[in-house]
Amino acid sequence: MQLLLGSGGFRTPDRLALLTGQMKAFFGEIDEVLFVPYALKDHDRYLEAMTARGLHAGFSLKGIHREANPARAVGEARAIYVGGGNTFRLINALHELDLLDVIRYRVAAGMPYMGVSAGTNAACPTMATTNDMPIVYPPAFRALGLVPFQVNAHYYSGATFVRAGDGYQEHFGETRDDRIREFHEMNETPVIGLREGGIIRVEEDEYSLIGAGARVFVKGSDPVDVGPGGRLWPPPQGVR
Repeated sequence: MQLLLGSGGFRTPDRLALLTGQMKAFFGEIDEVLFVPYALKDHDRYLEAMTARGLHAGFSLKGIHREANPARAVGEARAIYVGGGNTFRLINALHELDLLDVIRYRVAAGMPYMGVSAGTNAACPTMATTNDMPIVYPPAFRALGLVPFQVNAHYYSGATFVRAGDGYQEHFGETRDDRIREFHEMNETPVIGLREGGIIRVEEDEYSLIGAGARVFVKGSDPVDVGPGGRLWPPPQGVR
């Protein structure tokens, strides 16, 4: 299984260079990648923006939304790239178009899968650790289950501060750690809090952390911070 899973935030020159460099190494000599834009409303504009912003890394992106038979397009694709946006909208589309099983089958058979933000959430067992609002009602939270853990994309630690005049004041809202703790009150699956600019590279049973660190949450243990190049999976165990 070959996966490239990004958190997001690839907006600075350094982060964009990191992402496109990883894409070139990941996709290799594949000339055309099937792009899944379902997480945003305007699919054509999304596809065009990927090239305009350099997020295609020079590869030709073929929009699945332009295909008369999306499942067949997945079956014939050499690689797939699932873009970010609203995870509820993305998962709803994957269910409605009956794409979950065919994507899962193709990836298990060796087709490279890349996801960013919502596309990374879709690679998890469920979409339950997304940060997005439920703007649509998917028939189920079940996702692709390509990795044995959940990812909380755009993760950051600590409290939130907002600008107040010339300074900042604490917002006092829930932290990401609070929300993941609540997830583990009802669920067992480990969660990877993937920081902005971070990428998880999966080659069979090898899990590499690239670009930025992550915080690993295992129910019943204290969270553990992992830096780029550190062991991400099997999960390191904190002491409780």
